[in-house]
Amino acid sequence: MELLDFTKFRIIDAIDIVLVAFLLYYLYRLVKGTVAINIFIGIVIIYGIWRLTELLQMELLSKILGGFLGVGMFALIVVFQQEIRKFLLMLGSTNFSARKRILKKFNLFKGEAQLSTDVSAIIKACKKMSGSNTGALIVIQRNNSLDFVKQSGDEMKMEVNQPIIESVFYKNSPLHDGAMIIEENHITATRVILPVSNDRNIPLRFGLRHRAAVGITEKTDAVCIVVSEENGQVSYLKEGDFVLFEDLEELKTMLEKDLRK
Repeated sequence: MELLDFTKFRIIDAIDIVLVAFLLYYLYRLVKGTVAINIFIGIVIIYGIWRLTELLQMELLSKILGGFLGVGMFALIVVFQQEIRKFLLMLGSTNFSARKRILKKFNLFKGEAQLSTDVSAIIKACKKMSGSNTGALIVIQRNNSLDFVKQSGDEMKMEVNQPIIESVFYKNSPLHDGAMIIEENHITATRVILPVSNDRNIPLRFGLRHRAAVGITEKTDAVCIVVSEENGQVSYLKEGDFVLFEDLEELKTMLEKDLRK
């Protein structure tokens, strides 16, 4: 009868439920669209069965499942290494405006997040560079700090606009090699060296630019736009994955939506 006794339900119990829901929501977002989502669902099912066996006092099965879940925590750290890293980076972000955007998702702040980045200028520059097969790698910061990679390049403080982006990645420019970092509406670094992903599932037709874009989006919540030097194809990467789009207009819409999050 204790399970059905709602008379002892306290405010702290409601807060407990909300915090657990919040945690599960962000865990789901981190593994959504990856192979890890199947493992996550499997763990939830096993946990549910374990709690059911405890409720029904099936002691032998309950002990077996409980032991499996206890030992399995070490395996989970290995399996969910990238997801755990992203989660801790999100929690450890010192960017107050980023935290405010997170709270807005739960309607704790009124209004829609303002978009400060000139997305149109970025897309127009990518279209021009795509037409001339000019290779480019643009990293746009969201919540997580990119200071740990900015130090490998040349610091800048230029407002985002189409001619500057094109001039940076011009083939004879001394700044074209490496990545460009954009924060809010400013280019803050060029010639940045990014961590390269070792993911073997990346198709061989993609070179170091794409692997670097996968690498930085695996380790942070930044988004990347890559223009291929071989065929002029424009790629969009987020959360360590390639995001498909029909045309540059759709890419512009997607980018605006992601930068408001």
